[in-house]
Amino acid sequence: MKIAMIGTGYVGLVTGTCFADSGNEVACVDIDETKIARLREGKVPIYEPGLTELVIRNSESGRLTFTTDLKAAVSSSRIIYLAVGTPPAADGSADLTALKGVVDAMAPHLTADAIVVTKSTVPVGTNQFIYERLEELLGRQVDVASNPEFLKEGAAIDDFMKPDRVVVGVRRPEVGEVLAELYRPFLRTDHPFLTMSPQSAELTKYVANALLSTKISFINEMANLCEHMGGDINDVRRGIGHDSRIGFAFLFPGVGYGGSCFPKDVRALASMARDQGLNPRIMDAVDEVNQHQKTILVSKIDQHFKTDIAGKRFAIWGLAFKPQTDDIREAPALTLIDYLLENGALPQVHDPEASENIRAIYGSKLIYCESAMDALNGADALAINTEWKAYHNPNFEEMRSRMNGHIVFDGRNLYEPEKMVERGFSYHSIGRPAVYSDAPQ
Repeated sequence: MKIAMIGTGYVGLVTGTCFADSGNEVACVDIDETKIARLREGKVPIYEPGLTELVIRNSESGRLTFTTDLKAAVSSSRIIYLAVGTPPAADGSADLTALKGVVDAMAPHLTADAIVVTKSTVPVGTNQFIYERLEELLGRQVDVASNPEFLKEGAAIDDFMKPDRVVVGVRRPEVGEVLAELYRPFLRTDHPFLTMSPQSAELTKYVANALLSTKISFINEMANLCEHMGGDINDVRRGIGHDSRIGFAFLFPGVGYGGSCFPKDVRALASMARDQGLNPRIMDAVDEVNQHQKTILVSKIDQHFKTDIAGKRFAIWGLAFKPQTDDIREAPALTLIDYLLENGALPQVHDPEASENIRAIYGSKLIYCESAMDALNGADALAINTEWKAYHNPNFEEMRSRMNGHIVFDGRNLYEPEKMVERGFSYHSIGRPAVYSDAPQ
């Protein structure tokens, strides 16, 4: 099939590339000429494991092209995917300005049998708006479907190639059949292709992310309770996770969630509920708990140093909101860095992929380190924000030799407290009692 993918952000680029890899002809469209030029050279603007290789392979085969020519891409395609950004507005609702602009711009170039598919995360009713707007502009009906994405940053290629399910919202079963054919190569293990109304499909994306966010905020709140009552959240997590009704997924305590989806989608779902005259108590609480959790390392540092951190050096391991990505949007590390700078401390930071994105915000205010060990040089303490695999089994003897103070604030519970004491570290983690070494700090 011939596909136009409008928008070459994270979702559009991954989706378009994976469709091309299954034999379709995909034209990825963007208004950013510099970005398109770089993509034509095989230079991918985001870090996602395996994506660069996939882009290069399909570009070289001719199945994947990049262009700023919206008219040419739309007029020659049967399926037009909308994957433009829908950033949050001040009230938490999704800003559809870019999406609406694309709808108007592409309308004159749609073929008679075109299928427009929203891939962007959009509020319920957006599909209906596009359907009515295209009918208004063209004087005829155009098929408009919804196909929400469920891609995890850091595992997006696998998620697309081996989906748990594919969800599409359609008005006519014939449109569902066309999209089912498009997705057939990815559903050979009999994972379901689910058709429903456009409204249900739009809601499904928000509800899925809201539930996952709720699990994270719940386990974080329980972790904080464990600390105050002498429990160990890891024991509690195992105690509940083996219940088949609960499971272990997304029940890992930490410093809160971030990224481009969970924060935005929780707030957008709450905004939609308020628009309907409902009180989204759970969603508001999930967001509030998460915002508080981002300050948890700040509180532990404050308590340990009695709020006196001026002039101290803090090593920070992990800047991205999660491993296997360079995405720092709403990352908990930003909260910690801001606190350290505001109180006169000097952050020495390391991340395998996200350092340049942090540099774009903080410039020369931070010390950027080539290796995790270099970030420890002369540090009075270490704070861990992201669970990159490279941080799981460091050389603890070298850590001690490089650090000025042997204190670790672990926001991801990478280590066992008893072992850290044996290694000569005082150790603060999430949902477990702090432990202190007798060795000189």
